[in-house]
Amino acid sequence: MHVTRADREWIEQRARAIGFDLSGIASVAEPASASAIEDDRRYAQWIVAGRAGEMDYLKRIDEAGDYLRGDLHRAMPWARSVIVCAVNYNADAPLSIEPADPKAGWIARYAWSGREDLSAGSDYHDVLLLRLRGLEAEVMQRFGDGCATRCYVDTGPLVEKGYAARAGIGWIGKNTCVLNQQQGSWLLLGVIVTSLELAPDAWSVPAADRCGSCTRCIDACPTDALIEPERGGVRAMDATRCIAYLTIEKKGSIAEGLRPLIGRQVFGCDICQDVCPWNRSAPVAASSMLPARSELINPALDWLAAMDGPAFNRVFRGSPLERTRRKRVLRNVAIAMGNSGERGYLPQLEAWAAGEDVVLAEAAAWAVARLSSSAISDGPAGCR
Repeated sequence: MHVTRADREWIEQRARAIGFDLSGIASVAEPASASAIEDDRRYAQWIVAGRAGEMDYLKRIDEAGDYLRGDLHRAMPWARSVIVCAVNYNADAPLSIEPADPKAGWIARYAWSGREDLSAGSDYHDVLLLRLRGLEAEVMQRFGDGCATRCYVDTGPLVEKGYAARAGIGWIGKNTCVLNQQQGSWLLLGVIVTSLELAPDAWSVPAADRCGSCTRCIDACPTDALIEPERGGVRAMDATRCIAYLTIEKKGSIAEGLRPLIGRQVFGCDICQDVCPWNRSAPVAASSMLPARSELINPALDWLAAMDGPAFNRVFRGSPLERTRRKRVLRNVAIAMGNSGERGYLPQLEAWAAGEDVVLAEAAAWAVARLSSSAISDGPAGCR
């Protein structure tokens, strides 16, 4: 099907009209092309090095034993273009690295979102997917039913950030986030994979890399999860050391050596974005798509600890924290309490240490020992 530049511009305009702050279109490289082969090699190398941790969905393979996310054609041979949409989720609120009450935990900025009436949580996956499907319907109506499409928000067999960079949304920074010169890195991505040839190479304008010699994100990461590339190398993250992975994806116990470095983070981590110079002037989200719930900003650790199952479900219904579930969040709260220096948490921690949840009991016992010691030292910036 012949697609004109005007068709492409129409798609990008409709994406913004629907509520996305940024949009762009990238072509899907042919499997035999040098860029596709190199991307596939890098992805396989990252997985084989063990940097995906327990995230088995990233390791899915096809019948030939190749990683599905390494080459989009393995899952969707018909894919020709990827429409990339981004929404700014920044809130007018403190950063995690700013001074805070030592009894406060930290929930990642993206997980503060609630429904427009703030009556309950709101998962960005659902919010963005609803709008993506609206755009998909308009694309189908304009180009006909013969156009194949699939919508994804973090769930598809592709590396969204790579397509975002090719579509001109931004460049992949040293913190491995997509960075936009105007919007910063507070961006959530959604994609529509389509069989339409929407992005000939002559139309594609990848964003220029503007990280320069800055290494603030690498220097600030408490767990050294960000891998500084050699000259011309690829920026990467060792997810098994990333606080976001440890507090959200990691099941069971967290390695004892990493616990002091987690600081007060109970769900996710924003440190590498908080220190980024490009986020100093990042605008507050203009859309009401993902309004922030004030009670989740610097939440009191004892408030989180006191929630029983029904209370947790009520507060976090529809929220990203609902998927992580209460047991894992309490494990993180116990570690944050241990890092707080606040001995007033000892009764709660001792009760958990005597409980039946083995993982929580072990984390709580560690926290009791840490608080009972006089050798608690200040952690890295943003961790206390």
